[in-house]
Amino acid sequence: MPAGITRRHLAAALTAAARLPAAESRPNIVLMLSDDHTAFILGAYGDPVVRTPNLDRFARQGIRCDRAFQSAPQCVPSRAALMTGRSPVAARIARFNSPLPPDVITLPELLRAGGYYTGVCRRNFHLDGPAKPGPLMRSVFDRRAMVTWDKRVDYLDRGSPRNQTVARLDEFFSKAPRGKPFFLWVNFNDPHHVWDRDAVTPPIDPKQVPVPPFLPDLPGVREDLARYYNEVSRLDEECQWVFDALQQRGFASNTIVIFMGDNGMAFPHGKGSLYDPGLNVPLLIRWPGRIKPGSTTSELISGEDLAPTLLEAAGLPAPKEMSGRSFLKLLSGQPYQGRQHIFAQRGQHGSSTFNEKTRSSSFDLARCARSQRYKLIYNCTPYQVYSPVDSANDPGWQQMVAGHQAGTLAPQFERAYFTHPRPIFELYDLEKDPHELDNLAGRPEHAAAERELKEALYEKMILDYDFLPLPFQE
Repeated sequence: MPAGITRRHLAAALTAAARLPAAESRPNIVLMLSDDHTAFILGAYGDPVVRTPNLDRFARQGIRCDRAFQSAPQCVPSRAALMTGRSPVAARIARFNSPLPPDVITLPELLRAGGYYTGVCRRNFHLDGPAKPGPLMRSVFDRRAMVTWDKRVDYLDRGSPRNQTVARLDEFFSKAPRGKPFFLWVNFNDPHHVWDRDAVTPPIDPKQVPVPPFLPDLPGVREDLARYYNEVSRLDEECQWVFDALQQRGFASNTIVIFMGDNGMAFPHGKGSLYDPGLNVPLLIRWPGRIKPGSTTSELISGEDLAPTLLEAAGLPAPKEMSGRSFLKLLSGQPYQGRQHIFAQRGQHGSSTFNEKTRSSSFDLARCARSQRYKLIYNCTPYQVYSPVDSANDPGWQQMVAGHQAGTLAPQFERAYFTHPRPIFELYDLEKDPHELDNLAGRPEHAAAERELKEALYEKMILDYDFLPLPFQE
């Protein structure tokens, strides 16, 4: 059945491509993906300290999406959603180090069948399993033909370092046939943990960084934030290399360029969590002549929505299995009926096995539904002791732990990070509590909002064939 579905989708793309206008009039597509990047740490989103002049200028040339959310707060499942237009669990990416199943069709394959030259370059794109699998895993992958991206795209670079970005761009463009539209997915390392102290010169002063209200204002937190800010600034420079490459080759006027984060910052309340700092990512899109420069939108956008949107822009049909919704009309300034909810999931992280001391950073199972105003989080492993993903050994978290042990940590941070067991349900009024620190679940005055989100999540989990228990019993 899945193989038949794949052939049908590709045949539909080929049929649609035959009816399309000349290749020169179809847009090229470049997707640039930063790693662990929360939306508000970008000048275009209002941050007063971070130095991102290139991305800020890029934002003014297109549209800034303020409520774009990935489908998972982790790189592998979020990228699976971007490439498939489906939730990670529906695409069968429930285990972090699993490759994308060979029968699951992807955006570049559909574009390729529709006449596009396609490629992936720079940082590991995470959908062929671990970069360095062990011998047993490698044996399974090889025997079962599970490493597939060399067959899904025309050009594949599995993880070149930053100093080869320009060379990889040159290589891709030199191989792309003239007169044929292209799709290129460029993956960046920054601002992924570990954060370099010398990412930019001069470095950002820790005393100058704004500490978000979901974190305590501690010296270690400021130090961590400053190093993170430095990497965002370094990322900004690399993005300009891509803009320059397009301009120099005359592609800038007929290319949809997307800049997006794959998930949020590796801080408490961020990466690995279903709070907004873990899911809300920058999304900037430029398409000369189609997107009004300097426009903004607060419509809810899911990571699942990117693939169907780009397929429609290319004049190709989106498979019915894609649960994402095209927002092309929104980009073009046409009447658009926005989403009522976005959804996200949390699963295993990294390659560690499970034992008695495993914390939430490595293994956690949770789902969420979010409307414009409210967020519901459904924790299915509440007894996992909380620990932030990647940064647990950094000064910020270590000082938070010390404050907890000394009894000096403020009550809101005690509740957020040291409650054990964690609540099964969390409900937040994002208008009154945008930093998600006051759990309203179970309060009678918010019963209607809680019920609405539980019902929305209930339906989503059924449609995705989710393996977790549903959030309530009828």
